[in-house]
Amino acid sequence: LSAGVCCCCAALRPRYKRLVDNIFPEDPKDGLVKADMEKLTFYAVSAPEKLDRIGAYLAERLSRDVVRHRYGYVLIAMEALDQLLMACHSQSIKPFVESFLHMVAKLLESGEPKLQVLGTNSFVKFANIEEDTPSYHRRYDFFVSRFSAMCHSCDPDPEIQNGIRIAGIRGIQGVVRKAVNDELRATIWEPQHMDKIVPSLLFNMHKIEDVDSRTGPPSSPAGGVKEENPSVLAENCFRELLGRATYGNMNNAVRPVFAHLDHHRLWDPNEFAVSCFKIIMYSIQAQYSHHVIQEILGHLDVRKRDSPRVRAGIIQVLLEAVAIAAKGSIGPTVLEVFNTLLKHLRISVDFELGDRRSSAGSGTLSTSSKESDERIVQNAIIQTIGFFGSNLPDYQRSEIMMFIMSKVPVLGATSKSLDPSNLGDLGTRRIQIMLLRSLLMVTSGYKATTISNALPAPFLDPLLSPSLMEDSELRQLVLEILHNLIDRHDNRAKLRGIRIIPDVSDLKIKREKISRQDVSFMKKHGQQLYRHIYLGCKEEDNVQKNFELLFTSLALTTIELANEEVVIDLIRLAIALQDNAIINEDNLPMFNRCGVMALVAAYLNFLSQMIAVPAFCQHVSKVIETRSVEAAYFLPETIFKDKCDLPKSLEKDEKDLFFLTNKIAESLGGSGYNVERLSVPYVPQVTDEDRLSRRKSIVDTVSIQVDILSGNGSEDKVDNTEEITFEALKKAIDNNGLEEQEKEKRRLVIEKFQKAPFEEIAAQCETKANLLHDRLAQILELTIRPPPSPSGTMTVTSGHAHYHSVPVYEMKFPDLCVY
Repeated sequence: LSAGVCCCCAALRPRYKRLVDNIFPEDPKDGLVKADMEKLTFYAVSAPEKLDRIGAYLAERLSRDVVRHRYGYVLIAMEALDQLLMACHSQSIKPFVESFLHMVAKLLESGEPKLQVLGTNSFVKFANIEEDTPSYHRRYDFFVSRFSAMCHSCDPDPEIQNGIRIAGIRGIQGVVRKAVNDELRATIWEPQHMDKIVPSLLFNMHKIEDVDSRTGPPSSPAGGVKEENPSVLAENCFRELLGRATYGNMNNAVRPVFAHLDHHRLWDPNEFAVSCFKIIMYSIQAQYSHHVIQEILGHLDVRKRDSPRVRAGIIQVLLEAVAIAAKGSIGPTVLEVFNTLLKHLRISVDFELGDRRSSAGSGTLSTSSKESDERIVQNAIIQTIGFFGSNLPDYQRSEIMMFIMSKVPVLGATSKSLDPSNLGDLGTRRIQIMLLRSLLMVTSGYKATTISNALPAPFLDPLLSPSLMEDSELRQLVLEILHNLIDRHDNRAKLRGIRIIPDVSDLKIKREKISRQDVSFMKKHGQQLYRHIYLGCKEEDNVQKNFELLFTSLALTTIELANEEVVIDLIRLAIALQDNAIINEDNLPMFNRCGVMALVAAYLNFLSQMIAVPAFCQHVSKVIETRSVEAAYFLPETIFKDKCDLPKSLEKDEKDLFFLTNKIAESLGGSGYNVERLSVPYVPQVTDEDRLSRRKSIVDTVSIQVDILSGNGSEDKVDNTEEITFEALKKAIDNNGLEEQEKEKRRLVIEKFQKAPFEEIAAQCETKANLLHDRLAQILELTIRPPPSPSGTMTVTSGHAHYHSVPVYEMKFPDLCVY
């Protein structure tokens, strides 16, 4: 009877329950009853409104079996759910999905690793199903938290631990795919989810043996055995996550990376940090690269007080990110990158100098390691600036060159330069050297169509500033930057090293006819270049490298910018350098004087062969041959040896050892050159910065065209009374034949400026200016209205003009009356 009642009760049960019960065998080892499963599937498809009840009943049975540890039936229930989920795609599947997710959550909450893996596998299958309509109320918060926790499994059994971690990573991958594919669901990108997902993936990626394999662009997902590696699987998931990130949620996906690296102290060493950001830069869409760079810059600002090695690690990561981003579009962050890096360069110098001062005050050497660490930071910044700049297109690179140059602390400049007021001389020099090194890297490989584009006036003027000539290393960097910008045909390597080149044609110099724009540039700015080279040769701290770079500068100017007029100017410059070395007005050491003589010889040898004037080549060759026999220390191959015997003095009368202006003029004149200007000695221009520069007085290199000898005192006072006639005035205007007098006059002026007090010099200049004004008035009057009596003469005594035996005449210009 009881059996009959039970049979009757079973017959009265709903059909969906009977179909569900039939799929479970008496022995769970037999597995799912396939025939009954087909009946259940057909019923679910035919009556989709019953899906929610089928799902609820399966969930009820599964929960009961989990509690009773009947794991065989749990497996059968999940298999049935998976098949129903794959077979049904109607609107009514949504309530069924809720039951399905509830069962998956039950499995994930259990402490049994097998059930956790089972639930994860079912969720992954569900994630791959495309639903017809989005579900606005569904959330995956629990699954994000649970899968993230599984990624950090610390089970004592390595095999179980590995399996749970793999399941967690796959679960996260499923969540990402399911949430991201639903365009109206953006909750997965919220910070509270990204703060769990990203660190979980990074935790599994952090294996030293896999670092080298993850530094390239995204690869195809690994298969086979590699899929069982949590590190590889986590990397693939991380790449997929970043690849799906959009403009609005990119920052939320990147910021947890910084938190993870900070928490686990992975900036020093930073191999893993570098590999992570390489993956990020290669995985995201190219137009979003600037977001990542901005985040790195922002994090660098946050960690600016950390140890030097941590900051260096962040900067190196920035370098790697920039190296990838520079190949595409980096948006508006170009100047921001450089501005932030220059700010941190200044901060690093402040730290270095502060440590040095504290070390000096305490009398200990404990901060030497900190100083070296700060040098690491500074070098990393320079390398980043240079690499970034050198990968920019030319139009942006020229702007960056101007930007960096504006930050170089130049004495007398009042703009955007890094304020050197608190750094002192040592700090200012450090900033100058590092910025010029950065600029050198930026200009490397830069090929401007015209030299005016490469060296615009706002860039050239501060680059050639006198304050950048105070140090030998600074001058070397300036010259190397000029070489990068002037050398447009890659000839610099052929000119490396100062030497007497036997045959220039063997170098296979590449050159083109100088353009009209370059001719205009040399007319406007050529004197600045000549002046920088001239003054650079007169510095006492010059070493062999300085002379080599000066030679290369002259040679590149000849190749790239020289027409006939520039050639004459360069010869005048070379002769002026030779004369300066002979006369030695600057009291240079003998090595420097011989070095200048060797520089002139090497350059004139190069120039003579470049312009191919036989008589000029013959004169240069003759002087070089004579020097090789009688004065080898005037040649670069000898003077720049480690041990070279220097002469005690240089004799002016040994004409055979020197290049002579008259012979050069004669040789070039016969070839059609206009050599009139060769008779005019080269004199460097005076700039406003010369009066502001801290270096030694520039007056000793400038020709002063006024006589200040009057009124110097009773012991060296000279009679400055002279008779002025028309013949005397004509003779004064005519400068031919007075070259030796002018040289002596300049020597006396230079001596007075070096020894006399400043107040006395100022008074003398004022007196002489008044005298010149009076002389001009006299000349104008004599030209406009000659005196009536030819016997009358005018004399100048003690700076005042007087007529003798001649009445006073008023001119038509009242302000220039002479009494």
